[in-house]
Amino acid sequence: MTTLTANARPARRTVWAAYTAAAAALGYAAPHFWWGAGVAAMFPGDFATAPHGNLEAAIGYWVMGGVAALGAVLALALVRPWGRRIPAGLIAIPAGIAAIGMTLWGFTYFAMQYLLAAGRVVSAPSFAAGDAHPQAAWGLFWYGLFLVWGISLGAAARQRMRGSRLWRRH
Repeated sequence: MTTLTANARPARRTVWAAYTAAAAALGYAAPHFWWGAGVAAMFPGDFATAPHGNLEAAIGYWVMGGVAALGAVLALALVRPWGRRIPAGLIAIPAGIAAIGMTLWGFTYFAMQYLLAAGRVVSAPSFAAGDAHPQAAWGLFWYGLFLVWGISLGAAARQRMRGSRLWRRH
């Protein structure tokens, strides 16, 4: 097995996974920024009742958008030459943990939607109105994005760790 250096090129599938994760991260970040600016497009629910102009809105829109944009940089750091200068453990382990969380978050949403549709669970009355709102269908897109983001980030992080000395047996 060869040792990857900062100049070594990662496998094509790793690059695709990292770029897919970065695109998903930016696809999540962009709407948060425009929601923070007051544009309701693609909002998964009733935008009129969502918080605006307070700390909750700042965190929900601007901070989450910023964290997602940093997630795109993290994904790219797994495969770009500038990121390969960072020790694999410092970049791939946090990316792997984030990938597990995002994949579980997306999967849990779809599992819950299945259980709701099958009549195995009933939505709480406080959530029933939001679940019935026409914009709630955007949840399918957003949670699907979490699945894509998590799975592709996990694949790129795994490949980065496989190429590092930390992962190999001596």
